[in-house]
Amino acid sequence: MQPSEHRIAVIVPCYKVTRHVLEVLAGIDRRVWRIYAVDDACPEKSGALIEAQCRDPRVKVLYHEHNKGVGGAVISGYRAAIADGATVLVKIDGDGQMSPALLPDFAMPILAGTADYTKGNRFYDLAKIGQMPRGRIFGNAMLSLLTKLSTGYWDLFDPTNGYTAIHAEVARHLPLERISERYFFESDMLFRLGTIRAVVVDVPMDACYGDENSNLKVKEVFWEFLWKLKRNFFKRIFYNYFLRDVSLASLELLFGLALAVFGGVYGICHWAHSATLGSATPPGTIAIAVFSLLVGLQLLLAFLGYDIANVPRRPLQQFFTASAEWRSDKSGDKTDEENV
Repeated sequence: MQPSEHRIAVIVPCYKVTRHVLEVLAGIDRRVWRIYAVDDACPEKSGALIEAQCRDPRVKVLYHEHNKGVGGAVISGYRAAIADGATVLVKIDGDGQMSPALLPDFAMPILAGTADYTKGNRFYDLAKIGQMPRGRIFGNAMLSLLTKLSTGYWDLFDPTNGYTAIHAEVARHLPLERISERYFFESDMLFRLGTIRAVVVDVPMDACYGDENSNLKVKEVFWEFLWKLKRNFFKRIFYNYFLRDVSLASLELLFGLALAVFGGVYGICHWAHSATLGSATPPGTIAIAVFSLLVGLQLLLAFLGYDIANVPRRPLQQFFTASAEWRSDKSGDKTDEENV
């Protein structure tokens, strides 16, 4: 496929963004093929405003009867763009925090075949991190660490950044109906991408904060994020190291956990027993506990090193695109044979 044949589609979730969305749409590069503005049951009637005042023929407004959240809006945009034949799907928020001028930075790694999915990272430029509220900086650092564990993408940061792009064929192979539709969407996307071993790349961008109001309430979603990240971590480990493959790392994890737990429990129980009797714990007992614990921790560290080195490096988009073209050609051949 030649570059001129690439169709870049932009998805803009719309919920309480009437103050900024028209400006965002107007700033989208003219080389973009189509724009999907998704009115997510917006109480401000964003969709009606866009249809009334936006004259850009590329813009197509989609409506939700009920609010599904940012993830639900993006998924609706993905499905519409894939059905229409888009090649790259870029998601930009409608609240003005994401500059449309950065769109080529997100699309080009995918068009160049070096990435399946790109996402923004506001932490590259240290001089501009100070623009972010301190609470967000700390929260993002903690969330990034937990997301690395949950998804296996150890080289990524700023996981909740919503400025993203994905190859349409990669998106087609994701279970879109099972991805979280609300604020956990970006983190769940990374988990799902990890299960198919898609290549994800961070794109540097500046933080941009104006008079927009965030709909995210950190205190309300904290425990939800924590629970879902833990759930995805255990699912990832099971999928990658026991269901789809069993390797030396799988054994390191199993024996490491077993020895570490045994050493810790064995040592604590015997120490408590000796303390109750008022006697010293035998040296042999201490040696068994310490040895088991140290060997277990060493095996777990070896597993962690393998997991960090196991970040996907080979883009899937070429394989998926070639497979789709092959199926299309076979379908065409069959049709020709039937016509004869």
